[in-house]
Amino acid sequence: MRDEEKKHFSQKSKVQQFFRKRWVFPAMYLVSAAVILTAVLWYQSVGNNLQDDIAQNNDNKDTAYTNEPAVEVNKPTENVVSPALDPDAVKIVKEFYDESASVEEQEAALVFYNNTYRPNKGIDLAREDQKEFDVVAVLSGTVKKSAKDPILGHVIEIEHEDKVVTVYQSLASAKVQAGDKVKQNDVIGKAGKNLLNEKDGIHVHFEIRKDGKAVNPSAYMNKPVTSITTETETENATEGETPAVDSEASEGAEEEAPKQDESDEAKEEENKETEEQDPAENKEQSDKPEASKSSLNS
Repeated sequence: MRDEEKKHFSQKSKVQQFFRKRWVFPAMYLVSAAVILTAVLWYQSVGNNLQDDIAQNNDNKDTAYTNEPAVEVNKPTENVVSPALDPDAVKIVKEFYDESASVEEQEAALVFYNNTYRPNKGIDLAREDQKEFDVVAVLSGTVKKSAKDPILGHVIEIEHEDKVVTVYQSLASAKVQAGDKVKQNDVIGKAGKNLLNEKDGIHVHFEIRKDGKAVNPSAYMNKPVTSITTETETENATEGETPAVDSEASEGAEEEAPKQDESDEAKEEENKETEEQDPAENKEQSDKPEASKSSLNS
């Protein structure tokens, strides 16, 4: 028993002696701190890598969608409105020059300037009392041009969808600049005078151009912008119907050809019969010139 107690006591004394050394506890603290610091650094590195992966995935998703243009869902189609803020207060004082109109209408749509007549490529609107009035954008779009011209006055051009451009001339002032986004019925300026058409006084000259060609604005008032077409597009759309008409005409010509041949044969037979029946008349007619010649000689 005593030997075992001595062994147990000696073991305790050795452990106590080990912990009594000065460097034991600082070493334990340093080892613990190193372990904790290593764990913290490892956790941070794992978290940073995870955040980088998430950010990279989000960037890939963003780039996948940013390359495609944003399309507004269920976007309503706008109808062309009057360029005057109060349409009831103005009237058309000069119409669009239409090549298919009557001569009187074409003459009324000519603009006289510098001893030259020019066809009106738009419509001119003015008040009866010759007062200024607000001019608005007939459709939403982007201002392409806003400048003052010495002959035309202030000129504003606005680009719209479907390659449509609206032009506003003879403005006394302009409230927009090139690059501005405007909405339908936004005031863009005031009507004024210009040198090109002094006869109309204070007015606004309004044009609609489709693919660079002027069209009659009056024909598209209160109609959707998608309905605006040029004469070339209209002709191309009707080309598909032309062959059918030609085929019908050719069939009718084929039916009438035999009838015409029959009528020609009948006429020839009648001529032969008249020649056979009236030989005496032919002789008398041939003798008359001779008689006249003899009388002239006498």
